[in-house]
Amino acid sequence: MPSSPIDSRREKLLLMIAQSDSPREVLRHEELRSLYEQIKSLPPAERGPFGRQVNELKQVLQQAVDRRLADLERVTLSPIDVTAPMDINAPIPSLLPSDHGTIHPLRAEIERISDIFNRMGFVAEESREIDDQFHMFESLNFPKGHPARDDYDTFMTEETDANGDRLIAPAHTSTMQNRILKKYRGNLEKGEAIAAIVPDRVFRNEDLDARHEHTFYQVEGVYVAKGVNVGNLIATLQEFLQEYYGKRLDVRVNPFYFPFTEPSFEFALSCPFCEGEKPDCKVCSGEGWIELLGCGMIHPNVLKAADIDPNEYTGFAFGCGIDRLVMMKYGIEDVRHFESGRLDFLMQFNCL
Repeated sequence: MPSSPIDSRREKLLLMIAQSDSPREVLRHEELRSLYEQIKSLPPAERGPFGRQVNELKQVLQQAVDRRLADLERVTLSPIDVTAPMDINAPIPSLLPSDHGTIHPLRAEIERISDIFNRMGFVAEESREIDDQFHMFESLNFPKGHPARDDYDTFMTEETDANGDRLIAPAHTSTMQNRILKKYRGNLEKGEAIAAIVPDRVFRNEDLDARHEHTFYQVEGVYVAKGVNVGNLIATLQEFLQEYYGKRLDVRVNPFYFPFTEPSFEFALSCPFCEGEKPDCKVCSGEGWIELLGCGMIHPNVLKAADIDPNEYTGFAFGCGIDRLVMMKYGIEDVRHFESGRLDFLMQFNCL
């Protein structure tokens, strides 16, 4: 009897884990991801049993990863003699003069972004670097079983909250959306809008390359009042981007899907570097458009989770990577430069 696709891949993935010095990477291997993709193509009656088999495989692989990591940690290292005398003749590295210090370019741009939105009537709030699953998922209308809840895509701690769920390093600043809606809910009763942004640091279990980092910055925006519509959303984002880049830019809005907004959109803007006139443009690849952020009208369930009546109030939300905004502004080709600590890169920005 031929083996099932799950059985054959089980042996292959277990062998890869046993031979790898970075076994966690196997958990993101295409062999495993394709099994999840296969669930969508199965008849409804077969999806449940097949999905349970895939989850069982994932648990087996996780146990194998834990064992492999334990084996790797048992490598014998030469002890360091902390009582050894310091070599007084060794040269002491020179320090940079204090007047060479500047504000990091990301911090400088975050202040500029906050200033633009402040002049548009938005207040700025801080995010958290550890949060619970309610604010990360449930309050944002993420259904149970959503792929983003898988700890292979999200950094989770060993600590748990009062419900026994593991705490999370936020993957987006949207974790603050429920708190903002509740904090400023009184504005609506006074006939005023809820208008806030959250520019802060987020964390994702990414494969690193020139466009992806595990630690980066994002700005979340929330606006709620009576009669808010998609036109208000587009006008707000277009005004912000034109002020930030200092020129008029055309925008393109394409339908998309996010659990926490309905309808949802991907927001693209005309390339501020070549305006679609250079086929060899490294920023937009000659297409003339750059997909910049996700946005949409806040889902009624998200408003209900904050005790706001969606039949009386509507609003929009958006999330944009600050690193990407800055890369486009200065023509930076690799997002990893920001966290590299390279002085030759940082000294190009006179941010004082």
